[in-house]
Amino acid sequence: MSAVILALAAGAVIGLALGALGGGGSVLAVPALIYLLGFSPVGATTASLVIVTLTSVTALVAHARDGNVRWRTGLLFAAAGIGPAMLGGALSARIPAAVLTAAFAVVAGVAALRMLRSRAAAEGAVRVRPVRVAAAGAGLGAVTGVLGVGGGFLAVPALVSVLGMRIRNAVGTSLLVITVNSLAALATRAGTVEGLDWAVVGPFVGAAILGAWDGKRLARKISGHALQRIFAVVLLAVAAFMLIDAVL
Repeated sequence: MSAVILALAAGAVIGLALGALGGGGSVLAVPALIYLLGFSPVGATTASLVIVTLTSVTALVAHARDGNVRWRTGLLFAAAGIGPAMLGGALSARIPAAVLTAAFAVVAGVAALRMLRSRAAAEGAVRVRPVRVAAAGAGLGAVTGVLGVGGGFLAVPALVSVLGMRIRNAVGTSLLVITVNSLAALATRAGTVEGLDWAVVGPFVGAAILGAWDGKRLARKISGHALQRIFAVVLLAVAAFMLIDAVL
């Protein structure tokens, strides 16, 4: 199967995840780029940031139209992560590939387990505490920079379990956080973007953007609690596979 066809298929799945779940795009994009398309871990994390940034902007517009984005909380969360994301991006090239893969898997697994244990918050239960939001945002930014992920797979659990946000609002707000953090991390990787295989990355991005619109429509048909559990189970499966691969 050609690389372009694989890129189109993977892009559609990742766009669907971002549109429906507000995250999971990068945590799926990185292994797809490594195991299906032959990218190196560093190249995959850079390409993932490009793909997820462009796709997240598309999904963010759709969720904003439905009023699912909490702009004040999202901007505070994202702003706290800009510095750590840029620092993490600068440090990522110095981390061995196996360590990078294992760290990615562990962080994803922890986030998945936390999501499985938490309950969806009720309407109006959001607890906006600036210090807590800033601390969570800074940690997320650091992970985004080092691991090359948009951070939605961590932002959604944080917004739900730490701030008590409803899953649908967490999905929409996380897309704002993903966009800002990904742009900050990409700013430190400008030199590596030019070396990407755009014949593969381009179709990947196009399919992901189209998939994001379908994901947004899918999110309207599934309950918030079901979305939360689907997100966590997929994330846990990907984390287990990557950890086994990194260790073996």
